[in-house]
Amino acid sequence: MTIDTRDALISALGNDHDKVLWDKASISSQVSGQMSSLWRATGLPAQGAIPTTAAYCTSALLGSIAITNQTAPAVGYIAWHSLTTGNANSNLEIHDRLAHMGGLVGNITTAQNVLIDLSTINAGGPVGDSRLGAADYSDVTWWLEWYTATGATVVTATVAVTYNDGTTGNLTAQSLAATRPASHMISLNALIPAAAAGKYIRGVTSVTLSATTATAGSFGVTATRVRSAIGAPIANYKVTADWAQLGLPQVANGACLFPIVLTSTTSSGTVRGGGKILFFGNGGSAAEADMV
Repeated sequence: MTIDTRDALISALGNDHDKVLWDKASISSQVSGQMSSLWRATGLPAQGAIPTTAAYCTSALLGSIAITNQTAPAVGYIAWHSLTTGNANSNLEIHDRLAHMGGLVGNITTAQNVLIDLSTINAGGPVGDSRLGAADYSDVTWWLEWYTATGATVVTATVAVTYNDGTTGNLTAQSLAATRPASHMISLNALIPAAAAGKYIRGVTSVTLSATTATAGSFGVTATRVRSAIGAPIANYKVTADWAQLGLPQVANGACLFPIVLTSTTSSGTVRGGGKILFFGNGGSAAEADMV
């Protein structure tokens, strides 16, 4: 059910319901100008676990920003979003964590299985189509995500994938700089080779390293869909974007929301803030889950 009246939106924005605080501690040893996952940052919500097998993610998972699930046909929308960070020039994105697989290590040179294929969602898996966005998977971002640092030897990673049309292939090899730190993220979407132009990644089969990094560490593959984004130009200054600036993005029932930071220095900085999610059902009525 879409929002079809301004009065319903204004009424919902003015109501005060239960609030959920999210407040993440800074993560050190990051790379300036790169993405840092706050899945493992301490604070609120609680630190997410390191996945040991391929799994789909839901709002019930530890580490997810709490939302109030509604009964269909109710649909959630992010109505406003705020941010306060310990670092200046930081950018925060809230993603729906669709699926993840951990347990990959830096000191094995044979193919390491990932075996995430989002097509099983369409076959009735625990994550609904509304979380995927476009049917061709073009709204999904795929990542290599680090949980503990891998070794100091520079290697390349070859990622075997399945595309949206069912064909398979390898992405362009990704160079991994020395000592990738915990919480570092590298997007795989830009690695689709020219031979597969116009295709999108549906699943990841395996990751193969060209050599050992010398230290095992722990990393994995994560699939997400970005839902909102906001930047803070000044440290410890609260900025807010309303529904019009955000585009009123939908949040599906069961969404596993978590924050990712584009860092401006070698730490993620403290991250505090939130917003309001409005759930609209029949007749434009709304219930709210607030994040402050």
